[in-house]
Amino acid sequence: MFLTFITFLPFLGAVCLVFMPKENASAIKQTALAVAVADFLLSLMLWTNFDNTTHKMQFGMNIPWIEQWGINYHIGLDGISLLLYVMTTFLTMICVIASWDVKKHIREYMIAMLALSTGMLGVFIALDLFMFYVFWEFQLVPMYIIVGVWGGPRRIYASIKFFLFTAVGSLLMLVAILWIYFHIQQTTGVATADILYITEHLDVSLDASKWLWMAFFLAFAIKVPMFPFHTWLPDAHVEAPTAGSVILAGVLLKMGTYGFLRFNLPFFPQASYEFVPMVAWLSIIGIIYGALVAMVQEDLKKLVAYSSVSHLGFIMLGIFALNPYGIQGALIQNINHGISTSALFLLVGVVYDRRHTRLISEFGGLAKIMPKYTVCFMIVALSSIGLPGMNGFVGEFLVLLGIFQVNGLWAACATSGVILAACYILWMFQRVMFLELKNPKNMDMKDMNTREMITIAPLIVLIFWIGLYPNTFMKTFDASVNHLVSKVNPDNFRPHQEQHKDSHGEHARLVTSTEMASLNQKLQMPKKVLIKE
Repeated sequence: MFLTFITFLPFLGAVCLVFMPKENASAIKQTALAVAVADFLLSLMLWTNFDNTTHKMQFGMNIPWIEQWGINYHIGLDGISLLLYVMTTFLTMICVIASWDVKKHIREYMIAMLALSTGMLGVFIALDLFMFYVFWEFQLVPMYIIVGVWGGPRRIYASIKFFLFTAVGSLLMLVAILWIYFHIQQTTGVATADILYITEHLDVSLDASKWLWMAFFLAFAIKVPMFPFHTWLPDAHVEAPTAGSVILAGVLLKMGTYGFLRFNLPFFPQASYEFVPMVAWLSIIGIIYGALVAMVQEDLKKLVAYSSVSHLGFIMLGIFALNPYGIQGALIQNINHGISTSALFLLVGVVYDRRHTRLISEFGGLAKIMPKYTVCFMIVALSSIGLPGMNGFVGEFLVLLGIFQVNGLWAACATSGVILAACYILWMFQRVMFLELKNPKNMDMKDMNTREMITIAPLIVLIFWIGLYPNTFMKTFDASVNHLVSKVNPDNFRPHQEQHKDSHGEHARLVTSTEMASLNQKLQMPKKVLIKE
């Protein structure tokens, strides 16, 4: 019941705002902020009371919803979903504060933001396929409204493109859900859409599982978005208001990576293994392509948008390493990207509010007049390129470690993305902050105010916290990752093929538990339950 209350509290807050006079802007903002802060604090109680020694779902509830069809209101959190759930409430709170200067339709804006929060939270707790699909589709509407009403000059085009891309992928996923539902009913005699039951009892041929895998893949790949399904993202980011870009990058994109971990890997482990090369190369292309395109952008926000395409390629690469290091790296990088990229969008919003332009060529020498802004931007920029001691390094290192055990060529190609990220981020930072201050429009720009510092300071704290002591967060999902790896372990369906040749013709094989334990000890990392010999 507690998890239900936290999930629907923002929606209840949105309903309350409906009955408030729209002229009372101050009360509307304060109410929205109070709801968002309360929701975040309550979600922290879930984290502090979470048992990280088990992979099982916690804080669960399972009651009949549409009983004759076997559809239940079934919810719960495990290590894979908990941190994403808490990050959603955290970024919702940040977004409400960042939206304090919204001028038009303030009540409607806050209603949309709170309703969006409930939709996103519902995705991470749903343990029934149809319930998951309802939340998955529900969050589209408030995001579409936020971009379409409060966005930039091309907001209508961007919002429609975002909606159509996501809706097409969702419809393919719905077809797969229906097929699975009727197949389970036919083979087990049980009419159910329960995700945990289906994970244990779904038994289909490899050919059928490949088709179903592809249906889920398209829905989640569009949401991530992976190359070549990424084209909606730069438009949506550029046209969205600052808070819209923050919630889009911080949470909505993570729904795609979460979908792969919750559905594609446990539902179709053998198909997932078969598609590893395809996903790996698409991810590598996305990493390099996103970085190269970001390098030539003249718009600050579009540069950050394309950097997301590159960074999310790392996350996908880690997921489909199908080993503990890769998946752990992907999960912590989910959080890292949500923190660092959200901070970048907030910082871009600071200068846009003052100058109403995001063109890099319009700035230069801001370090002389905005020292606080420059320091914050420098910290976040270094975090984004993976500087050791900051959060980005932890995730990228684990992902590269995981993918190196699978294919050295893939790891080498992905590493180039780290180098390119340093190029475009540092070049952008140098042009904005350290060139000559010669544009007269910039002479009177004021440094960050208290409200802006309040939004960025918690993100900077998390950047150093995760970078210096990541175990606070990683221990949350250790047990869940080990359980998931045991499901997708290629030895389960490849018993007589312990070796394969990599692209150089040399023998590469799965790392055994003894070898991995030795490597863990050398790296002074916590020992995990690893792939069976």
